[in-house]
Amino acid sequence: MTAVPLLASALLNPAICQGLSLSEWDLLVRQARRANLLATLGLRLQSGGHQAQVPRCAWVHFEAALVLVRRQSAAVVTEVGHIRQALAGIDAPVVLLKGAAYVLSGHPAAAGRMFSDVDILVPQPHLGEVETALMVQGWQFGELDAYDSRYYRQWMHELPPLMHGRRQTTLDVHHTILPTTASTKINAQALFEDLVPVAGQPGLFVLCPEAMLLHSATHLFHEGEFDNGLRDLVDLDVLLRNLGGASMDWQRLLSRAQRLGLDQILGLALRCVRRLLGTPLPPELLAQTQADAPAGPLMRALDFAYLRALRPQHDSCKLPGSDWALSGLYVRSHYLRMPAHLLAYHLGRKWLLRTFTSPKLEQDA
Repeated sequence: MTAVPLLASALLNPAICQGLSLSEWDLLVRQARRANLLATLGLRLQSGGHQAQVPRCAWVHFEAALVLVRRQSAAVVTEVGHIRQALAGIDAPVVLLKGAAYVLSGHPAAAGRMFSDVDILVPQPHLGEVETALMVQGWQFGELDAYDSRYYRQWMHELPPLMHGRRQTTLDVHHTILPTTASTKINAQALFEDLVPVAGQPGLFVLCPEAMLLHSATHLFHEGEFDNGLRDLVDLDVLLRNLGGASMDWQRLLSRAQRLGLDQILGLALRCVRRLLGTPLPPELLAQTQADAPAGPLMRALDFAYLRALRPQHDSCKLPGSDWALSGLYVRSHYLRMPAHLLAYHLGRKWLLRTFTSPKLEQDA
């Protein structure tokens, strides 16, 4: 049985922290900081009534993280206000995603959540209007060569990242949640069904609870870098626990996954969150998504990889094969993102540019 990281144990049962030595507190703080979960753990210690048992030398780190999260949350509310004003003339819904959605909708997943930018989703037919309106109000693209610009606009699910010229805030504008070239085909129109209005913010919405959960799962299990892997898995755990309940009709989640084309991703997400965080899930849901089915060769490989990738990316949490697992999932993420011929062209093109830095190649891109 693989040892559970100290951070994961503390997140699931903060009471265990009462018996920690100073060296264990030091390790816990380091793991939590590396996973961007320091504020989340601090809030769980507070809400469980365990703060008094935390040594002062450890609590100052949690306290600093909580101050940072409060400032980030206030800043994102302000920034979303600017975005709403900039897009007020667009006759289309503006949907907040991920951290901004959690904060503006008051979702429990916002508790202690750290993030660095705002993500929005708009219907693809209105993408040009949205881009123009934002640029008029001071958002700008960073330095992009012709190839990178074409890469985003032809193949990706979002515009190149935008930064506001004065406030230096970052905005990602999506028109769907996976690249158009991805092997998983998203029903993008279905993302805009059953949107939930944001209170006090006319024109702004968040995804319905089932779609919000599925977007979180899609983001994590198509990802190739896992610095925030455990944090995103904790998001999924909170979203599932908040979605569930005695009267929960889990069929709504299954139906939404099938409608969006994300039923396989849902099964993988449920398998991982249950095994790594012990998320309570009804047997019928596990059976219908095959999340608890015996693993074939591919699933055994994914189990091996995600068991390692979805741990705190701290040296104390490494398992044998962790580096191979992370490399394998990085390659897998690119394979899922593009067909082989396009991927070979893309990676080869980038390698040539980095190796030779030829102005001719830049011009021809």
